Amino acid sequence: MAGGAPRVFVSHLSGVAVFDPNGDQVGRVRDLVAMLRVGGRPPRVLGLVVEVVSRRRIFLPMTRVTGVESGQVITTGVVNMRRFEQRPTETMVLGELLDRRVRLVESDEEVTVLDVSITQLPARRDWQIDKVFVRRGKGGALRRKGETLTVEWSAVTGFSLEEHGQGAANLLATFEQLRPADLANVLHHLSPKRRAEVAAALDDDRLADVLEELPEDDQIEILGKLKEERAADVLEAMDPDDAADLLSELPEEEMERLLTLMEPGDAADVRRLMAYEEHTAGGLMTTEPIVLRPDATVADALARVRNPDLSPALAAQVYVCRPPDETPTGKYLGTVHFQRLLRDPPFTLVGSLVDTDLRPLPPTTPLPALTSYLATYNMVSVPVVDESGSLLGAVTVDDVLDHLLPEDWRETELHHGVPGMTDDLPGATRGRG
Repeated sequence: MAGGAPRVFVSHLSGVAVFDPNGDQVGRVRDLVAMLRVGGRPPRVLGLVVEVVSRRRIFLPMTRVTGVESGQVITTGVVNMRRFEQRPTETMVLGELLDRRVRLVESDEEVTVLDVSITQLPARRDWQIDKVFVRRGKGGALRRKGETLTVEWSAVTGFSLEEHGQGAANLLATFEQLRPADLANVLHHLSPKRRAEVAAALDDDRLADVLEELPEDDQIEILGKLKEERAADVLEAMDPDDAADLLSELPEEEMERLLTLMEPGDAADVRRLMAYEEHTAGGLMTTEPIVLRPDATVADALARVRNPDLSPALAAQVYVCRPPDETPTGKYLGTVHFQRLLRDPPFTLVGSLVDTDLRPLPPTTPLPALTSYLATYNMVSVPVVDESGSLLGAVTVDDVLDHLLPEDWRETELHHGVPGMTDDLPGATRGRG
């Protein structure tokens, strides 16, 4: 483990309070949700099962956890109150791993699992189970307790999926390191039944990333086979502009039902985007660019740019605005490009660095004019403001390219395959278009 990376034994998390950033208690941790992987690789921790005041148990993704300590858990404050339901590929850490009988790989000795520890991967928000605390001997109330020891996850066997295991989990493990576009290629070539199984096994964030890379027909098919509550969760995890594009292709009744199930803030962003014409700046923009107040520092800006969930185009600049910080913002003041952030001291205020030479565009700007703007000024992103000067969002060059290419470009590319990818995919059917 990298120096400084936090490690917590899960037994110490059972029952601890979960707080939002304001210090208000959300609930208490009742379990952790993990996904086992093949080949002895440490399981990924997906999130926490939190019991709220009403005794309802909800799922809190680890991506929304900003701090995990033995005495408390801190969240971003965004909590989905929908009741937690365990999925087939998920394992409850406290409920299913502790007290389990496993074997030490080196000696083949049977041991009992007393605890496991989780650690955060360096420079990422992902967590994984890394160590196992075990006891030798059979133990029990009438037996003498044996020696205890802490070993690496890979030092025990009996947890991980068998290499010959069936189901979507094994297939997903095989393609776990693929980029979303490459995993989309895999899904596109699977049979409809297998595609639905794999989609059901993906976590919400991963499925959202993959959906954004699939042809429209595949998107609609997969979304239609999900339970409505989960479909709403996946739409929330998608970029708002991609979610708006997908929802606009659904029957109006189904679209409204899903929007109603989404979190109000996410649904509001999507509805706002759907109000604009498709091939305009308003219809193409994302509502989640990096927005900073003028009194933020270069260090603050660089910390936001480092977010691994941001696309390179969105991370290339920050937009400086008066409060509020979320779109629609207060008055838009200008842009600070990433290269400028690297040239100035960390304590410098971004308000003193703004580039005001390039004018922002109104949401009604048509696609040809938007394309010319990006090409003329060699930009990868352009701010979109309303009549009052508030920032509504930003259009990135990748979104523009999506609409400049032929409508079936995704399907054509997926049909012919991606360079470096093999055609011998487990469960794939050749020749699907």
